[in-house]
Amino acid sequence: MTNAPHREDERGALIDSSRTLTSMIRTPTTGARFAPPDLEIDRRADGTVIVRSAHALADYPERVGDWLEHWAAATPDKTFLAERNAEGAWRRVSFGETRAQTHALAQALLDRDLGPKRPVLTLSDNSVDQGLLMLAAMHVGVPFVPVSPAYSLMVKTFEKLAGITDLVAPGLVFAQDGEAYGRALASVDFKGAEIVSSVNSAPGASMLSVLSGTRPTAAVDAAFQRTGPDTVAKILFTSGSTGNPKGVINTQRMLTSNQGAISRLWPFLDDRPPVLVDWLPWSHTFGSNHNFNMMLAHGGTLYIDAGKPVPGRIEQTVANLAEISPTLYFNVPRGYDTLLPFLESDADFCRSFFAELDLIFYAAAALPRPLWDRLDRLAREARGAPLPFISAWGATETAPMATAVHYPITGAGNIGLPGPGTELKLVQTEDKLEIRVRGPNVTPGYWDRPDLSNEAFDEEGFYLTGDAVAFVDPEDPRKGLAFGGRISEDFKLTSGTWVHVGALRVDVIAAGAGVIQDCVITGEGQDEVGVLVFASPAVDPNIPETRIRLAEGLARHNRDNPASSRRIARALILSSPPSIDAGEITDKGYINQRAVLNERTSEVSRLHASDDPDVIVID
Repeated sequence: MTNAPHREDERGALIDSSRTLTSMIRTPTTGARFAPPDLEIDRRADGTVIVRSAHALADYPERVGDWLEHWAAATPDKTFLAERNAEGAWRRVSFGETRAQTHALAQALLDRDLGPKRPVLTLSDNSVDQGLLMLAAMHVGVPFVPVSPAYSLMVKTFEKLAGITDLVAPGLVFAQDGEAYGRALASVDFKGAEIVSSVNSAPGASMLSVLSGTRPTAAVDAAFQRTGPDTVAKILFTSGSTGNPKGVINTQRMLTSNQGAISRLWPFLDDRPPVLVDWLPWSHTFGSNHNFNMMLAHGGTLYIDAGKPVPGRIEQTVANLAEISPTLYFNVPRGYDTLLPFLESDADFCRSFFAELDLIFYAAAALPRPLWDRLDRLAREARGAPLPFISAWGATETAPMATAVHYPITGAGNIGLPGPGTELKLVQTEDKLEIRVRGPNVTPGYWDRPDLSNEAFDEEGFYLTGDAVAFVDPEDPRKGLAFGGRISEDFKLTSGTWVHVGALRVDVIAAGAGVIQDCVITGEGQDEVGVLVFASPAVDPNIPETRIRLAEGLARHNRDNPASSRRIARALILSSPPSIDAGEITDKGYINQRAVLNERTSEVSRLHASDDPDVIVID
């Protein structure tokens, strides 16, 4: 790379006067493919703990486009992006072709006077065309705003999409299929923005092929050179799991430094170009900033998976994975839950899936123990050896990786240690440690919301995550941090006892394995804890057998967890799935506990009523 590396922390250094004890914990180098868990820890007199990695942040470029320029020169013929076409064959775009098309589209954006205040907004699922448009926008300093396709396709109204449009005022709106997104395009006032589609053009829309045919000029390189670490690369909207979606500013520095940190912890990424088959949406930081950028940073190949972890779509994922053996696999627990039956029933598919894997990665929620055990068993059978199970933690505001696992773990819940360049501030809150984050990967704030931006940071510039953690082993911090859930989700019973929802939810899902796909913990202001259950698609929630299996699983949980804060007294199987319209679930499959409770007050009341026949009372 030709650009000078950047390692600066835009929020400044720690306040040294507040330190009372500093320790450095190092692990002898073993030649492992992961960096050892070396730490620096500062313990302050007020009980606050500052934790940072002892590993220096790897060099990283000034902007995302530097990766593209590098690999287009070094490996111009290597496939970067691929997707199935209408006939089912793979459409492949090399790094050289990606660079050429990115420059052409970038010129088209400049010709339309797009820029920092006139961004590109997209409505669609992942696609090669969207990937090229994303790279083109970032290349010349045009913010890229990918909006969850669910806000256009899976809702009754378009309030969230309209609110996002009003906030960012796009100059161009991209919908891959003008017909599929026609209802949203006709219903939302895009304030005169040009509508662009790849197929089935909407009325009055332009075709992306016209933009792709633009001849690039010297203006593209000039605009690229004007971009830098502080340039806004993207505006990513939060999923709403902690309130209404907010436009998180993502700078070039955030994106490139995050990959620099990952590279330091996972040096095996440089051993061979990675291969990824991935469905995770680019409207979220996991799929775009983490996965897409990892392939771009390391000269890898990303096969865009049009499947989803739902009946009727998972079959496409299975077909893709049966043909392409990935070197990395990223998913959320719901995704593994849906994929596992196919791996367990087809030995050839299972061997192909595990053949080239360097690791299994899960995020967005803890992997329930039954899923962990099933994946581990399959990996050992297919490979003759265990496979590293890896997780991480972060937020849209942290680009996303703030902590990562880079050492052996034996169960879910461990979110790892801070990445190089990232500082964690652990602050005592009630009976938990709140985790706060500072570093080059942290957002400067929210788009056009200075009020929210000011509220998001403490007096030292640490981002307030609202999440809780604890050391897995207080005597050996190198063993990592355990996720303790969102502080705002915890509640008290009438006895004054705290119920820690995050950890309890994972254990309840494990106890109801085969019956519970997800659940919501209840009991605030009640005498006992209850659970609202979203049943697995594999069971019929209306038959007695399902209720019996659920009751037996929760009874086993109660025998091991007799405390009132852990014991499940009552359960209710919900008759309708979680609603994206109401913010109960994201398109990654993450349940918003608070939104479900707010939307389903009648079910909560029924659950805690003494005489409702649908309520399962647990022994």
